[in-house]
Amino acid sequence: MTASFELLPGSDDSPVILHVPHSARDIPADARTAIVLDDRALERELDHITDAHTAELAEAAGKRARVTPWRFVNRLSRLVVDPERFPDEREEMLAVGMGAVYTRTTHLAELRPADTNPEPLLKRYFRPYARAMTQAVADRLAATGRAVIIDVHSYPTARLPYELHGEGPRPPVCLGTDSFHTPPELLAAAREAFAPCGETGLDTPFSGTYVPLEFYGTEPRVAALMIEIRRDTYMTEPGGPAGRGLTRLARALAALVDAVAR
Repeated sequence: MTASFELLPGSDDSPVILHVPHSARDIPADARTAIVLDDRALERELDHITDAHTAELAEAAGKRARVTPWRFVNRLSRLVVDPERFPDEREEMLAVGMGAVYTRTTHLAELRPADTNPEPLLKRYFRPYARAMTQAVADRLAATGRAVIIDVHSYPTARLPYELHGEGPRPPVCLGTDSFHTPPELLAAAREAFAPCGETGLDTPFSGTYVPLEFYGTEPRVAALMIEIRRDTYMTEPGGPAGRGLTRLARALAALVDAVAR
């Protein structure tokens, strides 16, 4: 079975973790049992829900960076568990059946029965992932005195029905921020790095950042920024191959990594 996640080492003196949570399509057998979609419909859903080629993007950026960042990569589809959701009622995405364990698709069709018990998947996949990411951040703090989480995502050109706040602009690059964990200098560095890729938007159509709960809102040495890349800028939608735009984006992401490392 494919490992649930992988921490790929970077330079000892790098504070940067490139976090890639939604790039994979693999769904283990135990996570498929409650899924009601047939194989064809499931593949179509994976085309829409997967942030395709973002693991490749992070890898290419890491190779280009002067100081190699660490990479934390989810090797399973977010249809198993979404590691960036809250596993309880605080997560507003529960309203559309897309909490930590999804019960609805991107088009709001049934994925799993609404009364599916999420606990087995949370226990096997969600909590180990959260613990490992927490430890990865703690290790960067211990080694360098700070940690910078750069969340690498993509999003479709056209709004999908599950998006709760997708009515705003959809720029080539969206920068998601947090009022506590995104310092102005990190945001400025991202805007400069991604300027060659086109317009950058702020918190539209997606907002926020990922920080492990142990540090969230309490540890100012943990900085975070979400990079959301519009898919038509680098791939054929939905779920198609990557194009030349991926190289341009890798250069931009590497430039951000280098700016942060300095």
